[in-house]
Amino acid sequence: MKLLQRTLFALVLIAFTLALIVYGNYITLPTHNTAATHFDTIIVLGTPSRLDGTPSPEQRERALEGVREYKAGVAPHIIMTGGPAHNHFVEAHTMGQLAASQGVPPADIFEEGQAQNTIQNIYYSSQIMHQHGWSSAEVVSSPYHLGRTSLILNTHDLHQPALSIDWHTHPSLWPPEYTIYHKVVLYSVEAWRCLQLRVQGFPSSRFLPATS
Repeated sequence: MKLLQRTLFALVLIAFTLALIVYGNYITLPTHNTAATHFDTIIVLGTPSRLDGTPSPEQRERALEGVREYKAGVAPHIIMTGGPAHNHFVEAHTMGQLAASQGVPPADIFEEGQAQNTIQNIYYSSQIMHQHGWSSAEVVSSPYHLGRTSLILNTHDLHQPALSIDWHTHPSLWPPEYTIYHKVVLYSVEAWRCLQLRVQGFPSSRFLPATS
């Protein structure tokens, strides 16, 4: 009986330590590289549209947060970024249409429709920024997604110096459709992925060269 109790205690201790490492790493990730509160543009990171082409819950909340920040005067432009990564609907266009329906002038909305993942979101959006002479951006995404986003932004600035930007991340609201369980699962999976990336680095690609 005592052996069983000691084994259970050891397993609980290991699980607690692992959770502490995973979440400790996650909450210490940087959220910005500038103290600025106004930016040249807002970048809204893509996520898949619904299968009928309408905004998914997270996509809707990300786009609407970008609109709120735009109307609050945080930046005079919005870059919606995301290609047809998971179905044939271009994420940037779905979000751009939603932003326009909320009163954002089409001339202030830039749609980046190539990106297939977050790394490419940052790469192609920074290209648009440099083409327009912009150097700073507020990057909007779902709350649980900002840790990995900041890791990508940091690595992007280090290994793509010609496309480096000043940035600050900003969370969208949670979709009201999401339960607490849903949120905990998303945070947990993302925290584990961030720890892996911090330890192993990113796979080398033309979008984000591997760390040396």
